[in-house]
Amino acid sequence: MLYYFFRLLDQYNIPGSHMWSYVSFRALLTMILSLLISAWFGERFIKWMKRKKIFETERDPSIDPFGVEKKGVPTMGGIIIIVSILVPVLLLARMRNIYIILMIVTTVWLGFLGFLDDYIKIFRRNKDGLKGKYKIVGQVSIGFIVGLTLWLSPDAVVRENVNVQQQNQEIVVKHKKEAVKSLHTTIPFIKNHNLNYSDVMGFLGDNKVAGGWILFVFMTILVVTAVSNGANLNDGMDGMCAGNSAIVGVALGILAYVSSHIGYASYFDIMYIPHSEELVVFLCAFIGAMIGFLWYNAFPAQVFMGDTGSLTIGGIIGVCAVIIHKELLLPILCGIFFVESISVIIQTQWFKIQKRKGKRVRVFRATPIHDNFRKLDSQLDATSRYILKGWPHRPFHESKITIRFWIVSIILAALTIITLKMR
Repeated sequence: MLYYFFRLLDQYNIPGSHMWSYVSFRALLTMILSLLISAWFGERFIKWMKRKKIFETERDPSIDPFGVEKKGVPTMGGIIIIVSILVPVLLLARMRNIYIILMIVTTVWLGFLGFLDDYIKIFRRNKDGLKGKYKIVGQVSIGFIVGLTLWLSPDAVVRENVNVQQQNQEIVVKHKKEAVKSLHTTIPFIKNHNLNYSDVMGFLGDNKVAGGWILFVFMTILVVTAVSNGANLNDGMDGMCAGNSAIVGVALGILAYVSSHIGYASYFDIMYIPHSEELVVFLCAFIGAMIGFLWYNAFPAQVFMGDTGSLTIGGIIGVCAVIIHKELLLPILCGIFFVESISVIIQTQWFKIQKRKGKRVRVFRATPIHDNFRKLDSQLDATSRYILKGWPHRPFHESKITIRFWIVSIILAALTIITLKMR
C-alpha cells in the first residue's frame, strides 16, 4: 500500500518519494519492519498465551538426556511469523505482482492448515492433531493452485538465456527479447544447465508441451509438499527450524535477485524472470520474521512455532524456488530438511520390513535424525535392535545440535550459490 502511495507522491515530485521504487530500499525496510513486528508482537503474544494457559502439551523432558523441562511453553508461535511476514509485505510490496499474490496465498493457506493441526492438539487434547490425509490434501491443493497459476497466468513469463558464440570464439550469454511462458528449470553442476520439462515428455509427440506443463504442475505439488513436511520434521529443537529457514531464505533471496536482474542473470547464465524482484521484498520479510522469532525461540525457547509455523515456512520456500525456476536446487539448499525426511522414511520402512520377518530392527536411535544425536542408550527400546546404536558415541545437548545443523545449512546455502558458476 505504501508503495502505491509514494508512487503517487513521486508524480508530484515530492522529495524522497522516488526511493520507494527501488527494490533494495523496500527490501531492507521490509526486513527491519519484520524484525520489529516479531519482537513487539512476539512478546505480547507469548504473554497472552500464558494468561490463557495455551501451552505445548507434547514435549516430554524424558526424551532429553539433559532433562530439559519444556512443559508450559506456549505454542502456535507460527502466528508471530505469519503476522511479521504479511504486514510488511502488504505495506511495502507491489500487490499487483502475480508472484507476491502467490506467496501471500501460500502463507495464509498453509498457515491456516497448520493452525488447524495445532488447534486440535491443544484444545481437543489430541496429540495426533489433524489427520495426515487432510494435511496432504491441503499441501497438494496449494501446490496445484501455484502450478496451475504459473502455467496459465500471462504475467508469469521468463526471458530464456542463450549462448552466442562470437567471431573471437568467445561465448556470450544473452537473453531473448520476448518474454514467454517457459518450461525450463535450472539443473546444478551441468553446463548449459537448463532442463526443459517438455523434453522429458518428448514421447508424447505433438502433445509434449502440454505434457511438460502437467509434469511442471506435478513437480510443483511434489516440491511444496516435500519441503513443507521437511520443515515440519525439522521443527523439534529450540531454534532449529527457524535458524535453518533463515539461512535458506538468504540464499533464495540472492537467487531471486540475480534472476530478476538481467545483468546478473547474463553473468550467471540463468533465466531472466521479469518482475520477480518483488520476491526479494517478500523474502526479506521472511528472513526478518525468522530472525525475530529466534529472539524468543532460541534455547531455552519461550514459544514453539508449532505446525502453524513449520508448514508455512516449508511452503514459502518451496513455492519461491518454483517461481524462480530453481526447484531442482532444493535437495542441496534444503539438504537438512531432505535428510530429516529421508531418515524418517528409512526408519519406518525398514522397521515394517523387518517386522514382517518377525524381527524388531531399527536403523537409527530415533528419528527425525536430529533426535538421533540426543538419545541415550538407556532410553532405547530394549526389545529392538539398532543398526546404528553406537552412533554417536554420546548424546549432545540440543543447543549444540542446533548450531551444528545451522553450520551445515550455511555450507549447503553457499554450495547452492556456487553451483551457478560450477558448470
